[in-house]
Amino acid sequence: MPYTPQQLLHDPFLNKGTAFTQAERDAYGLNGLLPSAIQTLDQQVRQAYAQFQSKADMLEQRLFLMQLFNTNHVLYYKLFSQHIAEFMPVVYDPTIADTIENYSALFMEPQNATYLSIDAQADIESALRHSANGRDIRLIVVSDAEGILGIGDWGTQGVDIAVGKLMVYTAAAGIDPSQVLPVVLDAGTNNQELLADDLYLGNRHKRVYGDAYHAFVDQFVATAQRLFPKLYLHFEDFGRANAADILDQYKNEITTFNDDIQGTGIIVLAGMLGALNISKQKMTDQVYMSFGAGTAGAGIAARVYEEFLQQGMAPAEAKQHFYLVDKQGLLFADDPTLTPAQREFARDRSEFANADELTTLEAAVKAVHPTVLVGTSTQPGTFTESIIKEMAENTPRPIIFPLSNPTKLAEATADDLIRWTDGRALVATGIPAAPVAYNGVTYEIGQANNALVYPGLGLGTIAVASKLLTDDMISAAAHSLGGIVDPEQPGAAVLPPVTKLDAFSKTVALAVANQAVTDGLNQEPIQDVAAAVAATQWQPEYQDLDIEVIK
Repeated sequence: MPYTPQQLLHDPFLNKGTAFTQAERDAYGLNGLLPSAIQTLDQQVRQAYAQFQSKADMLEQRLFLMQLFNTNHVLYYKLFSQHIAEFMPVVYDPTIADTIENYSALFMEPQNATYLSIDAQADIESALRHSANGRDIRLIVVSDAEGILGIGDWGTQGVDIAVGKLMVYTAAAGIDPSQVLPVVLDAGTNNQELLADDLYLGNRHKRVYGDAYHAFVDQFVATAQRLFPKLYLHFEDFGRANAADILDQYKNEITTFNDDIQGTGIIVLAGMLGALNISKQKMTDQVYMSFGAGTAGAGIAARVYEEFLQQGMAPAEAKQHFYLVDKQGLLFADDPTLTPAQREFARDRSEFANADELTTLEAAVKAVHPTVLVGTSTQPGTFTESIIKEMAENTPRPIIFPLSNPTKLAEATADDLIRWTDGRALVATGIPAAPVAYNGVTYEIGQANNALVYPGLGLGTIAVASKLLTDDMISAAAHSLGGIVDPEQPGAAVLPPVTKLDAFSKTVALAVANQAVTDGLNQEPIQDVAAAVAATQWQPEYQDLDIEVIK
């Protein structure tokens, strides 16, 4: 398709801005449409970073970066790649929560996203086709935005979560941005604030559930699979009523992944493996308790339980190591409100003489004596000093992961956990946490950030065109991260730092790709897995253009 000079300057996949050479300006009719100076990409990066630093706060910084993304993908990702740790909380969590909550008011550009409506399902195929615009789409992140981070149902505004997630895939693992597509499934919203907002850009009706909803999802999946036959389909921030059902329906049929269920599970498992590498304890000796038993909490428990099985424990025995606590307290099997995922780990009341009293986290901790406590509750401050000291009395190296985010929803701070346990706790948090100095030791705090896992997981799976994403591939990813910890370093973090996200993403990708090939899941012959992974990675560098321009 021929371009006009103006179209070339407004195509973020092709635009080089002031880095167009004189020969390119002559060839494409750009003389006079740009300032005379010709910059290098490195000069553009320095200039853009200075502009980024001038912004007043993280929200303004994110808006600037989104504007840059809309203009020039190579420049955006080159800048991102040089400042990954600094940009992660700006591009994604926690700042993305602000842009999601204000998406309609701030809207200026669709950012290559696809907006699919349950009220216009006849448009699904044409919308996906037109959004792809001839590109070879290998990765879609799709959300219906019912369960965004810790902030709930944000309807069509949740499309920003898919956009942000794909940016991390590219910055961390080198997924080609021309091969990705963010999608939102607009099935309505139960957020009354949005329904009453005349600026809201989504469907202005309550969420649709049941058969009509699942038919909508099914039509999207079938259409996407038909249009993009080598697709890796990533589901993100679906509500607890639908997320597990959708994953269970598709995980053995197509190459698919749910980050809230599987991704968080992988990173928590990796953190546990790192912690046990430090404490020299066995996985199968741990007693696991989750505070928060929604999609994430139950999904994490399921992933850790699978590891118990892979280490040789029988299912019935392994289940005895798991306890879920939610708003009603410890979950019991006679509770008719339990979801199928929760029921898997519900306990019998007959196990406890005081079962009716186990209605709080503190009561459950005193009754069970967990060695691992994971928080996905979004209830701030609920890992209290008394609870943590009770836990620490019964295990020498308590593993404590307050994962709820953003910061205002965390169950505890790393600083408190280190102090309350006299430096014995092995801690990972859901948000970045500064090192904690205590009794002469500096404790590095691992961030249980799914970005340590999902970019590499996607890269490895895509590189070998795996038919499925299996539990063995997921386990390989967790073990590759958990093995990076230096157990001899005093105060060592249980997870590797986000500052080296690009290197660790490749570590994960190689482990996942090797497992897929070992299991015969690659759709095409792979002679050299490392070469296949390297060949799949895109680099943010300007390339010679092979296009036709109408001058």
